[in-house]
Parts: sequence; C-alpha cells; structure tokens
Amino acid sequence: MPKWPQQGMRHDLDYPGIGGTEYGAVPKGYAGVLEEVQLGTGFAVYRRVAAGILSWELQRRAGLRVRTDSPQVVPGARVVSGFGVGPFRLNAPCEVVWVHEPLTADVPQSAGFGYGALRGHPARGEESFEVEINSDADVHLRIRAFSKPGNWFYAAGGLVTRAAQRHVTSRYIEGARQLAAEGLRP
Repeated sequence: MPKWPQQGMRHDLDYPGIGGTEYGAVPKGYAGVLEEVQLGTGFAVYRRVAAGILSWELQRRAGLRVRTDSPQVVPGARVVSGFGVGPFRLNAPCEVVWVHEPLTADVPQSAGFGYGALRGHPARGEESFEVEINSDADVHLRIRAFSKPGNWFYAAGGLVTRAAQRHVTSRYIEGARQLAAEGLRP
C-alpha cells in the first residue's frame, strides 16, 4: 500500500496524471515506457533489490550522481540526479510521489517508488522503479515512465533524448541485476 504524507509534498509538479506510474496510467499526449525483467528468485533477492531501490542505490548503480534531501526514498523527498561531466552534466530534479515499502511477511508483494519531474528537468512526466515477488518467488523489476520533452530544446533533440532514456533505463536494469546478485555496497 502506498504511503502518502499528510504534509511535505510541495506540488511543484507540472504534468497531468501525477502518480500514474503506480498503476501504469499514461496521460494523453505522453509517451509511455514499460520495461520488465526477471532478476532471480527468492525473498533474499527481493529484499536486496527493494533496499537498493528505496535507498537511491539503483540510481547510483546506473551511473547517476544523486543529491537528495532524504537518504531513504519517502513521499515528498526531492532528488537531483545527473549524468555527464563538468559543463556537460545534465541534472534532473524530481519529487517522490508514491512509495511502496516491502512487507515483513514472505508473501507476494512489491516495493518501490515513483517520482515526477520538477522544473529544470529535461522532461515532463514521471518514472517508477518497482521490484515484485510473485507466488512462485520469481523476482521482477518493473520500470514505468511517461514523458514528453520539457521544452523546445529537448523536443528538437527527440531522437537523442529517446536514445538517452533507453540508455539510462538499460543502466537501471543492470544496476538491479547487481543488487539482486550482491546487495548493497558497504
């Protein structure tokens, strides 16, 4: 069940369908992304990946620099992730809009979060990262997103922007595979 704060979310999000990645809803006029991969089996794998997702480790393992106002993912937390070097660094500010915490019981469940793009992000929209374990103990990563360019500059570079999104998504998947295999770094 998602946690929603009584206060804290700043509502500087400027796109329709806030929270839509939780259920797979894509607003009209936005491009949707859905990637699902199996990571392994068992609750140990599930818990390692969930811990990595909910501590920003997935973003770090994707090669992003992460600056956040909360070491753990919580609703309303803000994060700026960036990639590139020096003056060619692209920063992407976001705010967490929903969170699913792992349950303590060994039952089918999911854990993860969704965050939305804030002003200054190259896109308008939302992205989510969720790990799920089913009744057969199969563990899957699900990445959902919907977006459109944040301004004319990014719209003009449509092919490059989509290629960059595919590249970062592949890095998230590789990071999740690392978490499944080895867990958090000390």
